[in-house]
Amino acid sequence: APEQAARMKKLQEQEKRQKVEFRKRMEQEVSQFIQATGEPRRRFQPMNKIERSILHDVAEVAGLTSFSFGDDEDSRYVMVFKKEFAPSDEELDAYRRGEEWDPARAEERRRLRELAAQQEEAELERGPAPPGPPNDYKDKYRHLIGSDAAKAAARTMEANKAYGCVPVANKRDTRSIEEAMNEIRAKKRLRQ
Repeated sequence: APEQAARMKKLQEQEKRQKVEFRKRMEQEVSQFIQATGEPRRRFQPMNKIERSILHDVAEVAGLTSFSFGDDEDSRYVMVFKKEFAPSDEELDAYRRGEEWDPARAEERRRLRELAAQQEEAELERGPAPPGPPNDYKDKYRHLIGSDAAKAAARTMEANKAYGCVPVANKRDTRSIEEAMNEIRAKKRLRQ
């Protein structure tokens, strides 16, 4: 047990030294990146979670913007951007999809989105479309009924003056509502 504890302590000290060395190396690379005038961003090699967190910390201390990209833990990498060249949302989305950033293509997409927004705004200004079906059902059956059939039928049709009225002879129950209710109440009293 004491040997194992000594080995564990030795491994922990070794890991701590490696982290310190890695941090110094990243600080040097970040300072070189800051001094390089023609480089707006730098992509680092894929690294594990601890190394990425160290690099993010170094970038934050240096006043830079940093993002991690990649799908699985083994292929995730860090990109560091200078503050004056901070990435746009479209650029970040392209990196997240694993694509290379193309400003000309992004400008074309932005222009197409603006055109779509203008068309949508123009449609809203015109107002809502009139209610109704998109086509006329009569056109569908014109070859069967013709175009004058409905007008001719309307001319010959006579209105039923008694529409909605039921003759007393056709009614089964001739009692009034009050009489029916009184009869129902009387049956309930008999049951009780």
